[in-house]
Amino acid sequence: MVDVESAFTSLFWILLAAAVAPLVAALVPRRLVPEVVLLLALGVMIGPFVADLAGTETSVELLRELGLAMLFLLAGFEIEPSELSGRAGRVALGTWLTCLALAFGVVGLLAAAGQLVNEVAVAIALTSTALGTLLPILKDQSILGTPVGAAVLRHGAYGELGPIVAIAILLGTRGALKSLLVLAAFALVAVVLALAPLQLRRGTSRLGSLVRQGADTTGQTTVRMTMLMLVTLITVAEVFDLDIVLAAFAAGFILRLAVPEGNHHLEQKIEGIAFGLLVPVFFVTSGMAIDPDAITSHPGELALVVLLIIAIRGVPVFLASRLLRRPPLGSRESVAVGSFAATGLPIIVAVTSVSLDAGQMTSDNASLLVSAGALTVLICPLLATVVLRREPAPTSTPGLPG
Repeated sequence: MVDVESAFTSLFWILLAAAVAPLVAALVPRRLVPEVVLLLALGVMIGPFVADLAGTETSVELLRELGLAMLFLLAGFEIEPSELSGRAGRVALGTWLTCLALAFGVVGLLAAAGQLVNEVAVAIALTSTALGTLLPILKDQSILGTPVGAAVLRHGAYGELGPIVAIAILLGTRGALKSLLVLAAFALVAVVLALAPLQLRRGTSRLGSLVRQGADTTGQTTVRMTMLMLVTLITVAEVFDLDIVLAAFAAGFILRLAVPEGNHHLEQKIEGIAFGLLVPVFFVTSGMAIDPDAITSHPGELALVVLLIIAIRGVPVFLASRLLRRPPLGSRESVAVGSFAATGLPIIVAVTSVSLDAGQMTSDNASLLVSAGALTVLICPLLATVVLRREPAPTSTPGLPG
C-alpha cells in the first residue's frame, strides 16, 4: 500500500525546490544560470544521496513521467512539419546521422579499451539535443524568430527525434526488425489519432464547435482534449513497449497539425500545467537520482563526457550551419547554433533510465552521464548567448530567411 504521508512529504520538498529555483535564477546577473540547472542541483541536495528528504514514491514517479511527457509534447509542438522537409531539413537529418556515426566510432574505441560497457546507450546520449530544455531559453532571449532560432529548432528536432527512434530500435529487447515493425504500427496509430483534430478544425463540425465554445469555460475542453491525446499515445506506447518520449513528441506534432497557426491561449494553458508543476518535478527528481560521490570521484571522466558531447554533436552542427546552409550563417551565429545543439539532458536521462531498468548500466555511469548533460545545459546556452550578444550590429538588414 502506498504511504500517502511519505509521498506528500516528498512532494513538499520537490515543490519547494521548484518554487525556489526561478527566484534564485532571477538573482543571477543577466540570468546566466538556466533554471533547469538549479532544479537539478536542488534535486541533488534533497535527494537520497545527500539530505535524503524526498524519494520517488509511486505517485511522485507518475508526476515525473508526466513532466517528461509534457516537456517533449511542447518540443514537438514547436516544430513546424515543413521545417523537417526540404533541403534544410535534409541537412539537419544528415548532420544527426553523421553525429551518430561519429559517436559509435568514438565509443567503440573506448569500449575496446575497456572503458565502456553499454556503448550503444552512450553513443545515443552523445547525439542528443535538449530542445525541450532550450525552448524557455530561446524564448527568454527572443531567439526563436531569428535564423539562429530556426536552425536550432531544425537540428533540435532531429536531435530529439533521432535518439528517440534509436532508443526504440537499438535498446529494445525485440531486435531491430521487430522494433521497426512496432514503430511502424505506432506511427499508424498516431496517424489515425491525428485525423480527429483535423476533423475538429472544420467549421461545419458540431463537435469542433462545442470544443471551441468550451475552451475558455470551466470545461477547458481544448486542454482536456490535449491531455487525453497525450495520455492515449502514452498508453499505446506502453502497449507497444516503447518509451513515452516518442509518444509525447508525436502528441506535440499532432497538436501542431490541429492548430498550425498556433493558439496563444491554449499554449499559455498548457505551458502553465507543464512549467508550473510537471516539468519542474521531472527535473528535480532527475537531480535526486544523481550521486555526487560518483561525480567527485571521477572528475576527469565527467570532463571527458562533456567534451565528447560538444565534439560529437556541437561541432558537426556548427559546420553544417557554416558550410551547408543556404545562405550560410555567420561564424558567430554558427557557433551559437552548435552550442545550443550540444545542450543535452532529457534524452540522456531517458537513455540512462532505459539502460538502468535493463541492467545494462551502473548507477555510477548513469550519474556521470546525467551530470555531464546537466553541465552542457549550464555551459552551452551560456556560450551561445554570450557569442550572440557580441555579434556586431549590422550596417544593413539583408533579410535572411529563417
